Formats: sequence, C-alpha cells, structure tokens
Amino acid sequence: MNNLTLPTVELRGTARERGRQYGEFARAQIDRALAYYSDAFGKSTGLTWQQVTARVDELRPGCERFAPDLVEEMTGIAEGAGVGFTDVLALNARGELIRDSLPATDEDADGCSSFALLSEASGDGHVYCGQNWDWRHGIKDTIVVARIVQPPKPTVVMHLEAGQVGRQGANSTGLALNANGLGGNFGATRGVPQTLIRRKVLDSSNMHEALEVLSKADQQIASNALLTHRDDFAIDVETTPKAHGWMYPEDGALVHGNHYQAFIPPQLAADYRPRPVDSLFRVPRIRTGLRQARAASSGDAVRKAIKDAFSDHFGYPESVCTHPDERTDEIRQWSTVLHNCIDLTAGEYYVAAGNPCTEEYQLLPWNLYDGPGGDG
Repeated sequence: MNNLTLPTVELRGTARERGRQYGEFARAQIDRALAYYSDAFGKSTGLTWQQVTARVDELRPGCERFAPDLVEEMTGIAEGAGVGFTDVLALNARGELIRDSLPATDEDADGCSSFALLSEASGDGHVYCGQNWDWRHGIKDTIVVARIVQPPKPTVVMHLEAGQVGRQGANSTGLALNANGLGGNFGATRGVPQTLIRRKVLDSSNMHEALEVLSKADQQIASNALLTHRDDFAIDVETTPKAHGWMYPEDGALVHGNHYQAFIPPQLAADYRPRPVDSLFRVPRIRTGLRQARAASSGDAVRKAIKDAFSDHFGYPESVCTHPDERTDEIRQWSTVLHNCIDLTAGEYYVAAGNPCTEEYQLLPWNLYDGPGGDG
C-alpha cells in the first residue's frame, strides 16, 4: 500500500522558496500541463496560448489583493520550472478561462463526486471524506502530491495538477476540503481563481476561518466546497459569484455531485438544467453504496466500502467511476484521474492513482498531524 506511484514532494520555507522547490520538482509535469492546455484551448476556443496568457494577466491584481503570499508562491513556481508567471497563473485559472471562453451551452463542467462520513455513519467511528476527481483524461500524468510546511499556518497536504497552488486536500488542524464544479453564467469577470480560494480554505486554522474565506471571496465561477472536520462536523457550501447555498449531513453522510442540491441560484432558476446530467444519478448511487460503511467492523472494511461505492459503473462510461468515452475526441475525453479517501480521525491520507475500480489505495508518507501545525 505504501509503494507510491504519484510524484510526492514536501515544501518548506518562505512562499517564494516553496514555489521554487515546487517548480524545480515538477518541471516535467508543468511542461506537460502547459502543452496539454495549449492544445486543448486551441481546439476548444481557437485561442493561441499567448492569447490565453494575455487574458489571464488581468487576474493578477485581484489575486494579489486576495492572497499575496500565493502570488509569491506562483512566482517561485514559474522561476523553478523555467516558465512565465502568466503560464502558471493560467494553470491556476484554467477553470475560469474555460468557462469564460466557451458558450454557456458548451460548458466544460467538472464531473467530480465528493463525500463526508461522520462517526455515526462509519463502522469504526472515524470521520472520513474524499472524492472521485473527474477531469480531462489527458492530465493524468501532470498530477502531483504536495505537503506544504508553512508555520504559523497549518501544514497542508494536497493532490493537484502540477503548477497549481490549491485543489483538494486536508490540513494539520483536521480540516479537509473536497470540491466540485457547478454550472451557470453569472456575468462575473476577473474574479479570484478557485485554486487560490481552495488553498486559502486549506490554510485556515478552523472551520470559522474556512467559511469566512468562502463567504468573502470575489470569485468568478460557481464551485461547490465540501468541508469536513475531524471533530465530527461537515458542511457543503454551493458558492457562486452571487448567492450561496448550504447543506448538512443526513444520518451522518453527505454526498455532492455537480448539480445544485442545496438551492438553485435566482439568476439561473428560470431555465436551469443540471449539467453534467450524470450528476443526477451519481449522487444517489454513492449514497446507497456508502451505507455499507456503517456496518464495517474495521478501518480497512470502511475504506473498502468507500472504494466500492466510488467504483460504481452504473451509466458507464459517464458513471461514478468515469472512464474515457472512445467516441469522443481524445483531447476532450474524461476519466476519474484520482480517487482519494482521508481518515481525519487517524490523519491518514489515501489515494488511488486513477480509477478506483482498478487502482489500489496508496497511503501517503505523512500523517496529517505530524510536524509543524499538528498535534501528533
């Protein structure tokens, strides 16, 4: 279980130093990511990469106001990888750029499925969370895992696309974030990229701080945030550039896909249609599968129940466990690029490097609560 197949790095020092370490370590993956998105944007929108980076440069002032330390970190990443700052910023704003560049009828919505299980819903009494991260199949070889040691802020462990400063993960205070794309055009421009918002959530010392980040962020696109805490609490917040909605676990379990489940924003209510439509069956299928975790008698059995639930193939290939659709152009094929399961009680972070139906869990080499910011 400990034979890691994903590139894994620990980052320390100032924001700029951490960025340089990250860029040097992930230079090859960053190069692959830039090549992939240059091709993808060209085929989807007709834009050259130079046109993409020219657009993204407009986001820099808002990013500097929101999180100047993360701008420093991105600057260091660019230096370490030998690429331009706007290249790195474009990788962090790829969701905003895709949504901004494509017509509303052709939104490239994420297909992720997230969950939280509180102690009453797990047979071993632990708190769990995680998700299937569904995205473009072509980015699979750009994924890295990073541990960021940044006192006095909490230590953060994340899995993310190379060059990005935030995505999904957990920190040394017992707070975890899983995220899902949400659709809808709210007319917002030049908002803060979701990668920076998510990282700032994970840099939070407690649930109050994390919710403050989500409440105050000047975001450009809608996104769902499922927050779980080891002290037996979870909340799902559907965030938009306008109104937010929220929901809590039922019988100790909380599952979210890619459609609005807590509310439908007023700006979309008149003609809202859930996209992608498979979200409508992924959510109840996962809920049903996770019921097996309640009867599990050990941590291994709980994780097996979670993995089985997220390996579901109803509706294949656009299923909970998503596989590339060979009928689709290769650059637009989707898959579950990574599945993760975090035991927040034990501080153990497990990943399956691809589809959970075929990939085994790998335990990351760090306990969440070891070292600076932890209490292990």
